[in-house]
Amino acid sequence: MGGRPAAVEDIPTTGLILTGGGARAAYQVGVLDAIATIRRHSDAPRVNPFPVIAGTSAGAINSTALACRADDFDTAVGGLAHVWRHFSAEQVYRADSLGVIGTGARWLTMMSMGWMIARWRRARPRSLLDNSPLDTLLGKLIDTRRLKHVMHEGHVHALAVSASSYGSGMHVTFYDAVKDVVPWSRSQRLAVRCDIDVPHLLASAAIPFVFPAVPLVLSGHIEYFGDGSMRQSAPISPAVHLGAQRILVVGAGRMHEPAGERPMSGEYPSLAQIAGHALSNIFLDALAVDVERLQRINATLSLLPPEARARTSLRPIDVLVIAPSQRLDDIAAKHVGSLPTPIRALLRSVGVSGRAGDVRGAALASYLLFEAPYTRELLALGRADTFARREEVLGFFGWSPKRRTPGAPVASGPVAVAGGAVR
Repeated sequence: MGGRPAAVEDIPTTGLILTGGGARAAYQVGVLDAIATIRRHSDAPRVNPFPVIAGTSAGAINSTALACRADDFDTAVGGLAHVWRHFSAEQVYRADSLGVIGTGARWLTMMSMGWMIARWRRARPRSLLDNSPLDTLLGKLIDTRRLKHVMHEGHVHALAVSASSYGSGMHVTFYDAVKDVVPWSRSQRLAVRCDIDVPHLLASAAIPFVFPAVPLVLSGHIEYFGDGSMRQSAPISPAVHLGAQRILVVGAGRMHEPAGERPMSGEYPSLAQIAGHALSNIFLDALAVDVERLQRINATLSLLPPEARARTSLRPIDVLVIAPSQRLDDIAAKHVGSLPTPIRALLRSVGVSGRAGDVRGAALASYLLFEAPYTRELLALGRADTFARREEVLGFFGWSPKRRTPGAPVASGPVAVAGGAVR
């Protein structure tokens, strides 16, 4: 790989997709941190490598923080890494005894004794946890007023965040863009152009049952929204509609399980195990299906003669997927003890084991473990997985290395995925 770097105007528009997953989103920042390092040691133009950015759930928060600082990619990534490296649960949800009693304990009481106290409306909690601290954190972390400025200066072309309406059942992508992008509509999903702000991020990251729904204006009236990963049948689609010609997707869970059987249990599943399984379905499955769909469409397009391809609106799109090489549930199981005592007690009541290494209920815990020991390990895994695929990253972006990236591991990572089309 060599030659002069391509002029900025010759570079295909690159999109970035950051998926959901609560505390698992720390992995995304590790990937971005490694990409920033690889970029610094290459001939890459010193511009934001992701003109189109789309995120969902916690990925929407990372995406918006990155977009609002797109005029300095390295600083934006460094700021995100600092936050995730020093995270504590108290920055995301109330983890004190009074806070847990006011939401989680009352929620569980309603599940068991709701028939007795249903007539007292004030006793009806809205969620398992109170995430009001996250509102404060986002106000400090993200200055959404900068988005218009960086767009006007050409540092980013478009930003999209997605949420799901509990009222209409629609999956909605809220977006802002430099160009006049016509809103798209598909079955059970639509796009709305607006000024993206903190409430959109809180809505996108409102994990069902765990965090409260957020009111947003849609079509002139208020609807309550929850996590954007719900009913998200095509997570890659927003970046395509916003003009991305190639897309980097960063997942928050394994795309494929390794060979070999997992330990089996004949015990009846706890509420935590059922909830973790449901959340994994919400956060992880749609991405794998969408990538497979892109591969099939891309393969079909490759079989068409040039004149037939010219008559279709479909076009191939290169996609690089970077996802964890290890099970994040297993990593979470090692760190449940780092959660504040009231949260550990709450999780134990629904079946999360408090013993290090015990994976029972760890899937649920993996989404709520906003604690530095866990997030730092995910950051390190994201960096290691990306450095292991350094040549693929360089090839995807068309960068040429200046020299070997210092400290880059040599371990192998997941296999890249390529293909896709506008839908």
